[in-house]
Amino acid sequence: MQLEALTKLNAARRSRRAAVVVTDLAGDHVQVILEGEPVFGLLGEETAKVFRSGKAGTVEVEGRSLFLNVHLPPPRIVVIGAVHISQALARLAPVAGYDLTIIDPRTAFATEERFEGVDLIADWPEDVLKDRPLDAYTALAAVTHDPKIDDFPLSEALRVGCFYVGALGSRKTHAKRVERLKEMGRSDNEISRIAAPIGLDIGAASPAEIALATLAQIVQAFRRRDLITAG
Repeated sequence: MQLEALTKLNAARRSRRAAVVVTDLAGDHVQVILEGEPVFGLLGEETAKVFRSGKAGTVEVEGRSLFLNVHLPPPRIVVIGAVHISQALARLAPVAGYDLTIIDPRTAFATEERFEGVDLIADWPEDVLKDRPLDAYTALAAVTHDPKIDDFPLSEALRVGCFYVGALGSRKTHAKRVERLKEMGRSDNEISRIAAPIGLDIGAASPAEIALATLAQIVQAFRRRDLITAG
């Protein structure tokens, strides 16, 4: 790979930005396309497909055979709340290929005994997210039922464009949450992205079933996500 292309690819990796390396199989030309860069025509359509699927492949574009090798930031899940649902989600997420972090300032809940081997941070989300910011390749699931803990990360997830934002609670609870988020500066369009009640509707009743429904909804959101656009 040419030095310029490699430098651009490494910079994308450091900033958790998706990239596609386009190699002309008939020659030695290599091009790196970052998610959000304008690409038109058939090549634009094909790069959009691999950005969503995460799978490399060969395509024919204007008589040229091109190999598209996609590099996606590892998708991750940030869970706000060290509760029973989080315990189950922490076991399920790695199976689906997701890194998972749990944040909860309540030290009675956020204990190593309850979350052995899990990336667990017993601190306030507004403090944690300063050093570990959310991004477009992060799913945010808020499950504490406590506005003092959930509201800030929900607002931040909407602001930065997390590919999934979900919150536990009834429709009545969510209606109150909507008003608080509006007061925090979030728009109706942003707030409409929140999955609430959280998880796919599978009739989930137990914490493990809610965790399964949530993970399924996260995977669905990732594979169907809107790509970053130029601007």
